[in-house]
Amino acid sequence: MMPGLAQADRLKDLADVAGVRSNPLVGYGLVVGLSGSGDGNSGLTRRSLQSIMSRLGLELSADDLDAKNAAAVMVTAELPPFMKPGQSLDVTVSTSGKAKSLQGGTLLMTPLMGADGEVYAIAQGNLVVGGLGVAGGDGSSVVVNVPTVGRIPQGATVERMVETAFLETEYFVLNLHRSDFSTAGAVADAVNAQFGAGVAVALDGSSVRVRAPADPAARVSFMGLLEQIEVDPAAPPAQVIVNARTGTVVIGGEVRVTPAAISHGSLTVRVNEDFNVDQGATVVNGRDGGVVVPGEPVVTPDTQIEIEQEANPAFVFDPGVSLASLVDAINAVGASAADLVAILEALHRAGALRAELIVI
Repeated sequence: MMPGLAQADRLKDLADVAGVRSNPLVGYGLVVGLSGSGDGNSGLTRRSLQSIMSRLGLELSADDLDAKNAAAVMVTAELPPFMKPGQSLDVTVSTSGKAKSLQGGTLLMTPLMGADGEVYAIAQGNLVVGGLGVAGGDGSSVVVNVPTVGRIPQGATVERMVETAFLETEYFVLNLHRSDFSTAGAVADAVNAQFGAGVAVALDGSSVRVRAPADPAARVSFMGLLEQIEVDPAAPPAQVIVNARTGTVVIGGEVRVTPAAISHGSLTVRVNEDFNVDQGATVVNGRDGGVVVPGEPVVTPDTQIEIEQEANPAFVFDPGVSLASLVDAINAVGASAADLVAILEALHRAGALRAELIVI
């Protein structure tokens, strides 16, 4: 390994080996044993039941079957690389019809096929359902989580191995998780420093070709050593990521700004509406003197308007200001998340923000 790299990452965390990947599997199956929460009178489910019964030697019509305790489902799984026949996989079972819940159901034997149409695994077993659904006679219902999806841990058995060129290929190709020419060059240099000059060659910004051992028995140990090599990846590109829906702003460490002046302030206007009520009175002169007769109340509006202007002076960025200075200056004027987004967009539009502005 390369010594003295404080921020080095293992090569296995930076790249994948081309061709060494998982493969998705999918199949159509039938879940039985439901407590009245199945597909009911669905024609597809009843025909599926009829097909299974016929394979078991029972001749029945689809009209004679009731699918209220059965559900048509889609079964999915991921086949990891190098899996051998006889090993087990976890499977996910999802309803494809009108079933309300798979709670308590059992998946009948279901072939799982790959993209080439070949069967690579067989699934069967009791479902584990984390959701719950309850319905009342008046139509009210309560659903917790998702009762129409369940899992069967180790519920599929591998029947066919996916062939790979790991033992036959002359070269291994390492594909970087993030394309970067500098990182690709650093990976090639680190591998050559470990195994000798000419072992690794950077093909482009995403891939590095490594010469594999001629002896197939040495390839596993060679790959184990290769994965543990430490590489100092190049700094990521200067980017500012803005989530307009949540107001989240992420600023990369390489972001810089050129000379710019920013003024941030706000005008606050408060209007307090009040009313003064005075009791009206009428004086009536009679034989015995004046008499005060109460009159209609007199309502006088009393409006108070307050205007407050924040005294936030403009601040200036010097050339090459770093991320820390940029954030400190913006926080100093009390900018909210929305204000921060507006400031960054204005800086980018003015050409002062040396970064890619990405709005998601």
